[in-house]
Amino acid sequence: MLPVRISEGVHWVGALDPQLRVFDIIMKADHGTTYNAYLITGGDKIAVVDTVKAPFYEDFLENISSLVDLKDISYVVVNHTEPDHSGSLARFLEDAPNARVVCDRQCRNFVKNILNRDVDPLLVQDGDTLDLGGGAELRFVHAPFLHWPDTMFTYYRKDGVLFTCDFLGAHYCDDRIFDDLVNDYSHAFEYYYMVIFRPFKKYVLEAIDKIKDLDIKVVATSHGPVLRKDPWACVEKYRAWSSVPEPTGEKSLLVFYASAYGNTAALAEKIAEGARSGGARVAVMDITATELGLMIDRIEAADGIAVGSATINGDAVEPVWYLLSHLATLNLRGKVGASFGSYGWSGEAPKLIAERLKGLKFRVEEEPLRVNLVPTAEDLAEAEEFGRRLALSL
Repeated sequence: MLPVRISEGVHWVGALDPQLRVFDIIMKADHGTTYNAYLITGGDKIAVVDTVKAPFYEDFLENISSLVDLKDISYVVVNHTEPDHSGSLARFLEDAPNARVVCDRQCRNFVKNILNRDVDPLLVQDGDTLDLGGGAELRFVHAPFLHWPDTMFTYYRKDGVLFTCDFLGAHYCDDRIFDDLVNDYSHAFEYYYMVIFRPFKKYVLEAIDKIKDLDIKVVATSHGPVLRKDPWACVEKYRAWSSVPEPTGEKSLLVFYASAYGNTAALAEKIAEGARSGGARVAVMDITATELGLMIDRIEAADGIAVGSATINGDAVEPVWYLLSHLATLNLRGKVGASFGSYGWSGEAPKLIAERLKGLKFRVEEEPLRVNLVPTAEDLAEAEEFGRRLALSL
């Protein structure tokens, strides 16, 4: 694909990956993705913002070479060192011998370990500027943990273009490049936020505060369409998704379970009863019958969770692990976690769940509640007391 003019001084010089269906092992990419890189032509100097994933280097190189002589490039700005943006950096520095890496201090070691050699980058701090001549100036905005610790934005004031790397992006491949030309991709846009940026809500809001006074006409992301229709509307979506509701003062506990014959379900109901008697607002959810997105949303808002599973083949059942595997995208530190379950002869599931909850940064203080086969009246009373203690610990 040929370069695309973004503004008077900026061209898209990236690559398309329409066949991609899974990104970074865990993300769906039903519409492929793009690896967006940009060429900025100043009055005296030329800069490239980010490179592309290594297998797409030739596309990237061809795009740049059709616009400028590689030896005339002065800078390559590394907004973020994840290999889908820096995978071509080593080859590019060989082909563009006069290009100097521009990055922040956090990025410096990452660059070194990607190139496996020392470099002499131009280190920039938050608010620093870089003059390209002719009124063309780059300003750098530190945006850590969006979504790596090294991330920064680059602002090209002359044309009002903000290069945000992954922030505000989407895995959505369309050769029309601009958001006002492609089909509706709002689902991909939201999914991208939920998987990548949801754990970093605090940093999202801090970054939005940093850019709120900039004159932004275009947001040039590293994946998906370039935002020119209404970039601030996209920013406001991120703000809304990242804003945490004010606490109501009422503590909440979610009780999840996966039950083969109703025994673990019976424990779940008694735990819920006990938690209510302890003053908590409680919801009980059958993991096998509840939509994943709903469970994740509820967990994010809750003060604690209890997760129950039958033990099958010495393990918790697959739906439980499927739910827990999706919780790494949430900030769970300090939330109360607990586990329980009925078992036949070995009963490993509650202990394994408790360990996973600890790994997810839940505060696990109660020993797992384990009951052999059908709960007795005494077992159910113990489950009720278990729930009451959980409520008091919220």
